[in-house]
Amino acid sequence: QVRLVESGGGLVQPGGSLRLSCLASGFTFRLYGLGWYRQSPGKERELVASITSVGEITNYADSVKGRFTISRDNAMNTVYLQMNSLKPEDTAVYYCYTNILDDYWGQGTQVTVSS
Repeated sequence: QVRLVESGGGLVQPGGSLRLSCLASGFTFRLYGLGWYRQSPGKERELVASITSVGEITNYADSVKGRFTISRDNAMNTVYLQMNSLKPEDTAVYYCYTNILDDYWGQGTQVTVSS
């Protein structure tokens, strides 16, 4: 079955960096686009970044453009989110997502940006 497992979250100071990873299984990874979403308390889940199947097209939320980079390694069945210049407002649970006839989500990884 489709499985998405995120890792790499944690506590970081403002201005710091983190790299999130999402290991996928249960489907032919190279054929599908993926995305990273985030959700903070009291807010709706929002799209942070997305990437097409071979990585030729990426999209970002305005709030993270120039700071975050999404990438993928199709040989490793993994999608990454490099997050630089982190701000307190980036604090959220980050989720990996794909759609293969249905929506699939990982369990999420907590990112906390605080001094």
